[in-house]
Amino acid sequence: MRNLNYQLKQLCQRNHDGSYATRHNRERTLTLIADQLHLLGYRRMSAQSLKPKHIDALVARWQAEQLAIGTIKNRMTALRWWAEKVNKPSVIAHSNDHYGIPDRQLVTGISKARQLGSEALDQVRDPHVRMSLGLQRAFGLRREEAIKFQPHYADRGDHLLLKASWTKGGKARMIPILTPAQRELLTRVHQLAGRGSLIPLDRDYRQQLRVYERHTANAGLARMHGLRHAYAQERYATLTGRLAPAAGGPAVATLPLAERQRDQQVRAQISRELGHERVQILSVYLS
Repeated sequence: MRNLNYQLKQLCQRNHDGSYATRHNRERTLTLIADQLHLLGYRRMSAQSLKPKHIDALVARWQAEQLAIGTIKNRMTALRWWAEKVNKPSVIAHSNDHYGIPDRQLVTGISKARQLGSEALDQVRDPHVRMSLGLQRAFGLRREEAIKFQPHYADRGDHLLLKASWTKGGKARMIPILTPAQRELLTRVHQLAGRGSLIPLDRDYRQQLRVYERHTANAGLARMHGLRHAYAQERYATLTGRLAPAAGGPAVATLPLAERQRDQQVRAQISRELGHERVQILSVYLS
């Protein structure tokens, strides 16, 4: 293993900022960045030798590859984390505008909702993975939340309470239980997990994540984050009485004032249920 790759791996293992998924993705991103720096001709780097010229070279490469704005921004976040951990935050400009990286386009007008019928779910052989997928669809949970889910703790009768240790950003949150279908799913989750979680006793989270990835891939399932989009759009339709713009409903700008105000209230509520800090991110889900 090259020196830079090894040092970045050690840096990641010593610092446990964020959830497991965040740490896993950060380490993978920094490994890719180290490999790309090597290919760009920077052969004798250490973690401490990060300089502005390295940032400029990487951004130029990513822009030449025409990577998605979101992908570049995620890599910039990893670079800033690296710079901070080696006490060199000033090597990276505070704003992405400095590098000509535009803002992420939140309003696309294209629905990313993903449906999950019983036939597709039946193709998933692992029962714990099936239940996790069901929770993602029924309650808009993130993948990590649905894998770590403990029904005996989370099920509070009329709502779910997610532990801070399950969630992105480490903040507990509540999600209402509103339909017979949700209650029926939770009954089955209780039967499978008992007093435990949707991680079998002979596995840890990392192992179960690999099982999840393998079984969903074998079943031909992809973009499971789209299940959260479907949840958000269904909640919007329930709370407003009309389809979300991304699902074919009217554009918010065309609505009467009272309905535009209601739209903002509904978006704030759904944002809380999904565990997002910024209401603006709901534009990705609802348009």
